[in-house]
Amino acid sequence: MDFGLSTEERAIRDTARDFITREVVPLESELLRRERAHQPGLTRDELRELQRRARTFGFWGLATPEEYGGMDLPAVMQSLIWTEIGRTVVPFRFGGEADNILFRADPDQRREYLLPTIEGERASCFAITEPGAGSDAANIRFRARRDGDDWVLNGEKTFITGGNEADFAIVVAVTDPERDVRAGGATAFLVDRSMGWRSEFIPTMGEGGPAALIFDDVRVPGRNVLGAVGEGFRLGMEWIGKGRYTIPSHAVGIAERALRMAIDHATTRHTFGRPIGDNQAISWMIADSETELEAARWLILRAAWTVDAGLDPRHASSMAKLYGAGMVNRVVDRVLQIHGGMGYTRELPIERWYRLVRLYRIFEGTDEMQRLIIARDLLRGYTMLGGHLA
Repeated sequence: MDFGLSTEERAIRDTARDFITREVVPLESELLRRERAHQPGLTRDELRELQRRARTFGFWGLATPEEYGGMDLPAVMQSLIWTEIGRTVVPFRFGGEADNILFRADPDQRREYLLPTIEGERASCFAITEPGAGSDAANIRFRARRDGDDWVLNGEKTFITGGNEADFAIVVAVTDPERDVRAGGATAFLVDRSMGWRSEFIPTMGEGGPAALIFDDVRVPGRNVLGAVGEGFRLGMEWIGKGRYTIPSHAVGIAERALRMAIDHATTRHTFGRPIGDNQAISWMIADSETELEAARWLILRAAWTVDAGLDPRHASSMAKLYGAGMVNRVVDRVLQIHGGMGYTRELPIERWYRLVRLYRIFEGTDEMQRLIIARDLLRGYTMLGGHLA
């Protein structure tokens, strides 16, 4: 089997790596300085300026179809680029993107929501999680009732990424309480903040934070239904599914950068007259980290490959998400330990990663849900051992 990259894949990856190294990583010190001073990190305008610079390199809309000016890259190539993005603590992502289900918009919705989002003129968030419906997304209770040609939305969504900055939300709501949400009982809506919903910041152990979105008789025109009435849950699962190989791809980049820092520190830091890397306790942590990192890399690339091959990616993606999230937590923990007290300070990005990656085992499908999916696929015969379709 040939595990090598093609010449084109290597060129794209290396260009992305060069941009991250030269344009983004140098901003880390200022980011960390602001955060130590309890100030906001990089502003939205600063991050958009980085995206504009990246656009001159040709990086715009990694997953966006070419008809909208995007690159429409295969999933494997997207995974490789997300790994490069993960090498920095700067919360950067290449521009020209929109939530994957937003491409289901009709022509009018595309003009009002999709195209401005791709251009960075509008910011969206996806809202399905509720106080009583996290991993069990089918348990949502948030209601939308029809009122003439409009819908009236009431309820709360919680832990919504980007909800504090968004000027519109893609909201999945129960529209037919007599039906299971998985069988036509839920609908997705495009809801402008100006229609009346508000967001409340949720403090977390990480930097920034998600939002609670509050809807109190928010009136939404019928033309703002995304897709068709009753398709909301299916669209929600489509949105969630994409994150199961992009998130661990990002984790690989974090682990690679952190492990490189640990190796450099272990060869230059001396105690008792020799480098600390000469100590078995340190060298074994480095060896274990490299082994787990390499295993995660191939699980993740295989999951992305199943997408490109047109296969059902759920089983492979669940394994990639489960192992990738656990791997980066273990690697960052070891790297912090190798750096000792300095790793615990806010002078280096390590403690920031330590807080960030703990979230990876929770959002977009918890460890427990991934294990449930993997085991269920095997026990019910949906997937054979080795990940082959039954």
